[in-house]
Amino acid sequence: MNICTFDFNLPDELIAQRPSEKRGEDRLLVLDKRTGAYEDTVFKNISDYIDEGSLLVINNTRVIKARIYGVSDSGSKVEFLLISRISDDTYRAMVSRAKRQHIGKLYSFFDKAGSLFCTGTIVSTEEESIRVVKFSRNVDNEFFDKIGHVPLPPYIKRDDEKEDENRYQTIYAKNNGSLACPTAGLHFTEEIFNNLKSKNIEIREITLDVGLGTFLPVRTENLDNHIMHTEHYYIPDETAEAINLAKKNHRKIVAVGTTSMRTLESAYSNISGLVESGENETRLFIKPGFTFHVVDELITNFHTPKSTLLVLVCAFAGTENILNAYKHAVNEKYRFYSYGDVTFMKSFNV
Repeated sequence: MNICTFDFNLPDELIAQRPSEKRGEDRLLVLDKRTGAYEDTVFKNISDYIDEGSLLVINNTRVIKARIYGVSDSGSKVEFLLISRISDDTYRAMVSRAKRQHIGKLYSFFDKAGSLFCTGTIVSTEEESIRVVKFSRNVDNEFFDKIGHVPLPPYIKRDDEKEDENRYQTIYAKNNGSLACPTAGLHFTEEIFNNLKSKNIEIREITLDVGLGTFLPVRTENLDNHIMHTEHYYIPDETAEAINLAKKNHRKIVAVGTTSMRTLESAYSNISGLVESGENETRLFIKPGFTFHVVDELITNFHTPKSTLLVLVCAFAGTENILNAYKHAVNEKYRFYSYGDVTFMKSFNV
């Protein structure tokens, strides 16, 4: 299967650089998975389209301010994206201009007032642009508060601002650990949740910490050769029990975001036929031909051309259906990606 199958023309001006003025006011494209028919509305009306008695699964991960900037001993500014903790003072990080960042190189990190906060030294190198950095102090909450920046995606062509600390976070985020926001959840407000609950729609939480893979493009033409990065997830006992009961009673499971989708499908056991609770890791790559065992409907933002996420939604709702819907979205000037508009891929009752 060639990645070029999952391409479309997207004008740069449709890539959202800022969030909407108000949560819930983004546009919503409702897509019939079976027929490919679609309807334009706004997200605050989402409760009108989710069937009464459905179960909604949200990802409660919280984005950490994992982007930091160091100054090397030669005076150059270097960007570090902290990926994973090795010890209290040592992290794996993606670095800018990686070929120049070698073992033994020292960097100074300054707080927002311009005072030296700590130093860091590269102690080993890994694949591509990954380096292991040992800091002169522990990487704790104060560390992120003093020198951390919101890790906005590279297609947002501006520095992070104070507004992003709130808007690049879902209102239900609680468990620190993500390098990127599960952006389908950005559209929800308390009022929308109350509307859903009034229709007896059950809401359950899982956690998947979005990792490095969300920043990396597919570099192979053949999708079978693409390797996903591993991400950690956790499903509480009560969430797994609720999902399994809902499936038994033929209630629809609605995943909020591809992170919730990948978590639930990863946790499905072919042996028991149930979603299993607990902590685990996944590198599941969902592509056309995948058999979905858990999720019936999906809420998700519009994704980048030739990305693993676009491949996922094509597997879920049909490649032709998705590409037709995306063409309509481009023509109607929907806003794309993290701060953009949203789709609801629904199983309409026949």
